[in-house]
Amino acid sequence: MIVIHAASLILIGALIALAWIDFRTYRLPDPVTLPLIAAGIALNTFALGTPWVSIVGAAAGYAAFVGIEVAFKRLRGIDGLGRGDAKLIAAGGAWCGGWLLPAMVLVGAVSALVFVGVVAAIRKRQPDELEAYAFGPWLALGIACGWIYRAYGPGLYPAF
Repeated sequence: MIVIHAASLILIGALIALAWIDFRTYRLPDPVTLPLIAAGIALNTFALGTPWVSIVGAAAGYAAFVGIEVAFKRLRGIDGLGRGDAKLIAAGGAWCGGWLLPAMVLVGAVSALVFVGVVAAIRKRQPDELEAYAFGPWLALGIACGWIYRAYGPGLYPAF
């Protein structure tokens, strides 16, 4: 269990850093996101004995977000998601497995919508559809919730 606690500190620390960086710069730097993917795969392989959970989760998360990014760009002609978001959800999939990807994205999306609604209420105007908001902080929150559920929740280390 000490490995899980240490891993939790590493993941949560990195997610806090990524949330802050993305909130301020609209960037999720590769030197933080890519090692998180590798660490998630390593943890699942060597400590939890579930390497395929990690590999499938990382690949599915990345592929889904790149697909959304490309489709949105073609449909609207503007960027909606960045590739950093795809790498961040790949890290979430690597740590938590593919089965928690929908829940992590749901927590992130609902949190982001609440934030935008609060900002609109404070400004007393509707949000501009072209105004950019960082999604990384909210996605990081979803990943943290997913990890806490997986590591400490009732479904301790399920396969999928």
